[in-house]
Amino acid sequence: MTLGEALVEVWRQALENGKDTVELDGERFRVNTTRGKGLRIVSFKVGSHGFDGIEQNPQTSSRWAELAREGKRIMQFSVSRRYVANVCEGKLLRYPAWKSLGLPE
Repeated sequence: MTLGEALVEVWRQALENGKDTVELDGERFRVNTTRGKGLRIVSFKVGSHGFDGIEQNPQTSSRWAELAREGKRIMQFSVSRRYVANVCEGKLLRYPAWKSLGLPE
């Protein structure tokens, strides 16, 4: 499974299927919710990289929040506190930080 496929799979299990745990390559990672907004979050590893995935907050002013308000399911992914990608309705979008951090395609 490529890194991109893994991020889509985390999105699918956490947001599309609403699971309490995400399973990747035999490892299970708990899906939690934030205290204030109730957004789903999950910390997980792919290879040697640790990722955090967080459901898009629809109450912000970004274009992603606008899509979330329209009912789209979006999860943002970060490595070392830098956003590297998001998955919106099953489609992966890599941010410039993906390359600058040297993440594999």
